[in-house]
Amino acid sequence: MARRQQNADRAIRPKLRSPGHPKFQRHVEVAFWEQIAKGLLAEEAAAVVGVAQAVGARWFHKAGGMPPFDIKQQHLGRYLSFAEREEIALLHVQGRGVREIARVIGRDPGTVSRELRRNAATRSNSSGYRASVAQWKADMAAKRPKVAKLVANPRLRAYVEERLTGQICLADGTIVPGPTPPRFTGRGKPHRKDRAWTQAWSPEQISNRLPIDFPDDESMRISHEAIYQSLFIEGRGALKRELALHN
Repeated sequence: MARRQQNADRAIRPKLRSPGHPKFQRHVEVAFWEQIAKGLLAEEAAAVVGVAQAVGARWFHKAGGMPPFDIKQQHLGRYLSFAEREEIALLHVQGRGVREIARVIGRDPGTVSRELRRNAATRSNSSGYRASVAQWKADMAAKRPKVAKLVANPRLRAYVEERLTGQICLADGTIVPGPTPPRFTGRGKPHRKDRAWTQAWSPEQISNRLPIDFPDDESMRISHEAIYQSLFIEGRGALKRELALHN
């Protein structure tokens, strides 16, 4: 009878696909990017925070080598953590009110009210609140497309692109020499199509030069991290490697 029932279950239920490893909590990713900021390789940073080297390499390459979120904001406590969402879910299911939950977790009542309203689990017929679903919704909202600064400011974009090519000219056609490139050691030899980049300005040099060339124009400011993101993170749409090389 047991074998017959087992065969019946196998016939009715299709093969289930493994959901894979659960998503790492945000504080683990924050710790990983903090190690990257200290100069560690992706594999070394992954070992420090206790994740697989393949996971660390995937985070690094998917984000283009730059953290996909503001690390400082994660420590300021502006956003609810997963632990706080678990506490909200537990107190909410116990029938506690919004103000009481806010007092327990040390947050403003408006923050708790918005969290219960925005990130409730809506796939079922009930509007219950689950910490895992709320965290997933918050992470998805944080990934919404944002207009890059180099897209919104064509003048700044032209300035950055011109220096990335290493071909800078004054109004009368005089060529302005760029920074002196480092001594060639034979390591890290670029591909033929990328050789022009060895004579170009680096994003750090461009970012540091802007306040000198435009001391009174606050709109002509950009960090070197933003330039790297515009160059290497897919979908930013601000700078393209080929465009910068052939302009």
